[in-house]
Amino acid sequence: MTLSNFATLTLAAPKTWHWQGFPITYQSCGEQGAAVLLIHGFGASWGHWRKNLPVLGESYRCYAIDLIGFGGSAKPIPGEEIAYTFETWGQLVADFCREVIGESAFLVGNSIGCIVAMQVGVDAPEMVRGIAAINCSLRLLHERKQAELPWYRSAGAGMMQNLLSNKAIGQFFFNQIAKPKVVKNILLKAYRHPEAVNDELIKILMTPAKEAGAAEVFCAFTRYSQGPLPEDLLPLLGCPVSLLWGTADPWEPVAMGEELAKIETVNEFIALDGLGHCPQDEAPDVVNPVLLRWLAGLLA
Repeated sequence: MTLSNFATLTLAAPKTWHWQGFPITYQSCGEQGAAVLLIHGFGASWGHWRKNLPVLGESYRCYAIDLIGFGGSAKPIPGEEIAYTFETWGQLVADFCREVIGESAFLVGNSIGCIVAMQVGVDAPEMVRGIAAINCSLRLLHERKQAELPWYRSAGAGMMQNLLSNKAIGQFFFNQIAKPKVVKNILLKAYRHPEAVNDELIKILMTPAKEAGAAEVFCAFTRYSQGPLPEDLLPLLGCPVSLLWGTADPWEPVAMGEELAKIETVNEFIALDGLGHCPQDEAPDVVNPVLLRWLAGLLA
């Protein structure tokens, strides 16, 4: 039996918590020990942690949340019902710690989930015991970083973001991307172990994409070039921070991750050799022991 199948069999049905009137989906595993909260990346959901929850849940109370706009959580209209920003997601996670977990937690993020975790650490430090950031999003299309890009890349990024502000064009673009074959091809570039890009993973990512509001959320975040960068938030953190980085990530270069690790508040940088953007899903046999050692070290 594969680890993926084992995880699927040992996890109960996901749960629902209501935040500011919106249903938020989450999963949990484990009934004793310190609290650990897993935060997914862009376009993903708690299912991206299905291979980690059962293992961490053997020793800890482990949770994984679907950020509002993603997975099984509500997808309210951007700009009208909610603003999809890191401040919004940070408030969501802090309130989840208060109301569902009932205490502060160790936060583990992947991609944009890392920045969400850092935002919580800045805005609600009393709810965060430590942060493990796995292949943190560097937000290379942020308005402050576009100036560093070649003019043709900067112009192209700006043009695309402007086009996506048109609802019809945005919906058409999303429909072209939200196809199993296209999603699989994108993942095969992000993962270095192609066998991890299986039908189960495609289903996890594709199912929420069929829900009302998914296209609007996708376009809203794609246009989001403001807000914090990791180098803005890291110096402000007062909790222990570890950076984990798949060295073969094609989207977030490991050399730039090593630069982030030079910030004084970062305790350690752990290179995950030969892994891509989502190591926790691609190689849980590598990442789970690292996370268990990290937690045990902080709790010692």
